[in-house]
Amino acid sequence: MFAFSNQRNSTRKVEIKPPQFLGENKLFITDATVSKLLIQNQEHVTEQSKDIIDLNELEEALNSNAMIKKAEVFMSVNGELFTEIEQKRPIARVSSEASYYIDDEGSFMPLSNNFTARVPLVTGNINKNKLNTVFQFAKAVDEDEFLKKYVIEIRQNNDNTIDFKIRKSDFIVHVGTLEKLGKKINNFKAFYQKAYKDKILNSYSRVSLKFDKQVICTKK
Repeated sequence: MFAFSNQRNSTRKVEIKPPQFLGENKLFITDATVSKLLIQNQEHVTEQSKDIIDLNELEEALNSNAMIKKAEVFMSVNGELFTEIEQKRPIARVSSEASYYIDDEGSFMPLSNNFTARVPLVTGNINKNKLNTVFQFAKAVDEDEFLKKYVIEIRQNNDNTIDFKIRKSDFIVHVGTLEKLGKKINNFKAFYQKAYKDKILNSYSRVSLKFDKQVICTKK
């Protein structure tokens, strides 16, 4: 009876359960996409018996997807296949000949037909293989409540310096290099609060944070 039960269990067909997405409920990939990735030896796992399923191979297939940060696959004794997926989290969107996201670890992440993230647009001289500078600034924006609320565009110039634009204003903010970035950000916050209070934000065409001890403004 034990041998019969063991043989019957090992030949049981696999049943795929809906994937569980961890973290934010903003799905860049669909259940259908996950299902397509669950292919082993050119055959869908639901067509195979439980005993020949390689869970490591399935995890590798899921983790190869550029939208997935980490995936885990496990199976119950009844042949139910469960997947837990942590998606990448975009913090900026590059607008160039080939548009894509930059995630919170500085990696490439493709755009999704399923969901569009509301993150700052990145323009200018962008090299997909050299994203560190623009990533570091985008990360600073993402981690700062004020900047995350107001920054709508980040521009990387030809000399690798950074500019940005904020919501409801048309002036350009020139950061320069990222040296002493925290100080520069604090200077900008102080400038913004004072200019907003005095109702003169729209008087400027350019605000320079290039020097960490002062803010230089150019009037229209």
